Amino acid sequence: MNVKPLADRVIILPAPAEEKTIGGIIIPDTAKEKPLRGEVIATGNGTKDEEMVLKKGDTVLYGKYAGTEIELDGEKYLIMRQSDVLAVLG
Repeated sequence: MNVKPLADRVIILPAPAEEKTIGGIIIPDTAKEKPLRGEVIATGNGTKDEEMVLKKGDTVLYGKYAGTEIELDGEKYLIMRQSDVLAVLG
């Protein structure tokens, strides 16, 4: 992937949605919860007012409706502002 986010934006690869079954019934993809965790794939340089604290490889938690879904090389990613990231998992 050869994409560089601008300013305070990051590209995140969401963790795969967990497969859930209820009493032997498999929940379809459309009803699965959107994952709230992912890995930072690329970061911008930050802005003069906000330093970029995230780095490539960080595992992060983000809001349920954060970011914009994009597709690159057949893979789905989220692009969002650093401020939409809630926490870095250590």
